[in-house]
Amino acid sequence: MASRQVVQQQNRVEGVAGGLNQKNMAAAEGRNRRALGDIGNLVPVRGVECKPLPQITRPVTRSFCAQLLANAQAAAVAENQKKCMPVNVEGAAAIVADGVLPQGGNKAKKPAAQKKAVAKPKPEAVIEISSDSEEVKKGKNKKKSGEEASKKRPPTLTSTLTARSKATCGLNQKPKEVIVNIDATDVNNELAVVEYVEDIYKFYKLAENESRVGDYIHTQPEINEKMRAILIDWLIEVHHKFELNPETLYLTTNIIDRYLAVKTTARKELQLVGMGAMLIASKYEEIWAPEVNDFVCMSDRAYTHEQVLLMEKRILGGLEWNLTVPTLYVFLVRFIKASIPDSNMENMVYFLAELGMMNYSTIIYCPSMIAASAVYAARCTLNKSPLWDDTLKLHTGYSEPQILDCAKLLVSYHSMAVDQRLKVIYRKYSSSERGAVALLPPAKTLLAAA
Repeated sequence: MASRQVVQQQNRVEGVAGGLNQKNMAAAEGRNRRALGDIGNLVPVRGVECKPLPQITRPVTRSFCAQLLANAQAAAVAENQKKCMPVNVEGAAAIVADGVLPQGGNKAKKPAAQKKAVAKPKPEAVIEISSDSEEVKKGKNKKKSGEEASKKRPPTLTSTLTARSKATCGLNQKPKEVIVNIDATDVNNELAVVEYVEDIYKFYKLAENESRVGDYIHTQPEINEKMRAILIDWLIEVHHKFELNPETLYLTTNIIDRYLAVKTTARKELQLVGMGAMLIASKYEEIWAPEVNDFVCMSDRAYTHEQVLLMEKRILGGLEWNLTVPTLYVFLVRFIKASIPDSNMENMVYFLAELGMMNYSTIIYCPSMIAASAVYAARCTLNKSPLWDDTLKLHTGYSEPQILDCAKLLVSYHSMAVDQRLKVIYRKYSSSERGAVALLPPAKTLLAAA
């Protein structure tokens, strides 16, 4: 016991002496460190964050010194995790590392555990990444600044004069045309098939070219344009007496033209062709079709019952039984609806369409164009405004310049109707039942341009 106390006292004395030597050496080297004044904790040792380390009650050995360093490092890591702040443990490590063990008055070697000390992290450069919203905001700010700069520019003399000219002519107050939904009133009408009507008419526009008749009159040696007009005029009268549907009349004319385009017909059989065509069309369109004897009586018994049935068979064979075609009437119904008509407007369109159907010159135009031209000519005759709008252009598929030539032709037929020998159509539309539209003067604007 006595020997152990003596050794401890010697160690303390040597430790103090070694500490003093080390302090002098640190001062000579210019380092600003606090030396351990006493290994036995005569001078308190500062740890992490300048907190005093616990009092040591036993001599400091190498293993104990390593344990102190490990404890200091563990405390630094714990503080770092709590505060998310880097903790500098270099001070504590340096304090412990500068300790001197009393072995022959020489410096103590650094413990092996000291090699595992965590190196001081280098400060990392922080890169700020801006979000997309910030970039968009910056772009908007630039755009706004550009717009403000442009707004600040004074108006030029040309722009000022142009604006004043438009204001004087009333161009600035021109209302924008609105396309009318012509099927809005028929939404609850199942027969109007509003869901499919646009697709149906797109198909009609494609199919009309397949069944379209070209110029065929030069292939008929015994028939001319005048004879065809006389036949159509007579069939319109028969149609009116039988009180048939309008679809029957337009299909009858279509059947006659298609048959004459493929079969050569004698002059004496031309009326028979018309009777057979109307009989076929009546069976196709009417609920109660006229009988064969009715047509025989209408022809003043110029043909027999058997001849009418034989001609019916020949026509069906020549047309290969193809009767479902888009006639002029299907386009008239749709285009009249697109024009938002009144009774006079509707009667005028049918009047011009039947005049065009009777005259062979309109054979060069397709049915949809004749129907659109009849609507345009009727609007010109009745002084409707505007003459052609976006709604009509959308549903007809034609612009005003495209139908102008055909409309002029129809108006010329109107102007000559009163002087023609064939006056069935004129008398039909001169009655009060049809608004006496035939008695109205033709469109002067289209006649002057013709």
